[in-house]
Amino acid sequence: MNKLFFIVSVLLVSSCASVPPIQSASKSKSPFENAVFGGTTVILDQPIKNSEESYRIFRKAATGFVSLQTVRENAEQASIGFCERKNKTMHGLTETAAKPPYILGNFPRIELVFECIEKAENGNNNLIVDKYEKLKALKKLLDDDVLTKQEFDKEKTKILAEN
Repeated sequence: MNKLFFIVSVLLVSSCASVPPIQSASKSKSPFENAVFGGTTVILDQPIKNSEESYRIFRKAATGFVSLQTVRENAEQASIGFCERKNKTMHGLTETAAKPPYILGNFPRIELVFECIEKAENGNNNLIVDKYEKLKALKKLLDDDVLTKQEFDKEKTKILAEN
């Protein structure tokens, strides 16, 4: 009996620990497509002209007790590390996040589409990172219901219009 309990426990824990790999965005399908519980997509920035292909990373919490922000940070750190291994910088393009309530299998989940760009590309790299950070903070305010969708869209337009 103890052996069976141990095997079942190991299988349950290992299934919660699996994470999908980072994939080419053009060759992979979004997990949000045709999903029972959809998500909200936010365009973070436009692709850089001389960048290589874009990539897709998807992260999902194992339970509804994990915050969307924690899942977002996990996906972000993985994508930053992915680009750093290529000696490049991560540049976010779009983010799709699950909509609450986080019940009945609709756990917090994030899909981030990004590209890896040269660290010194156009000399604007700090500006690009700064824009991404501002958009990320703005999205967190929207997720936390501090901003309305209209206020979010207005501020997002201002950030994207910056030089």
